[in-house]
Amino acid sequence: MTSQPCHMQLLNNEQMVTALKQLHDWHLHEGALSKEFVFKNFSEAFAFMTRVAMIAEKLDHHPDWNNTYNRVHITLMTHDKGGLTKKDTEFAAAIETIFEPA
Repeated sequence: MTSQPCHMQLLNNEQMVTALKQLHDWHLHEGALSKEFVFKNFSEAFAFMTRVAMIAEKLDHHPDWNNTYNRVHITLMTHDKGGLTKKDTEFAAAIETIFEPA
């Protein structure tokens, strides 16, 4: 049996709590990381989504998300593992580096 890379192992409760403390305004919702981002207008929201899409491609890890006018809601979860992994928390942290609040 081969071991999984550490970024693909499910996080335990303690690891989730630690990760949430390091992420601004992210919360757990139905076993996933979730956050709503608010922008001045649709153009800024869409530009943000484009930047997130580039990160997603680089990480080969894609968000569940939706956009309504100036709001983008992102949910992260490693679907093939059925929960949160370090890959999700790393993605959330990367998203935080490009977010500029309205």
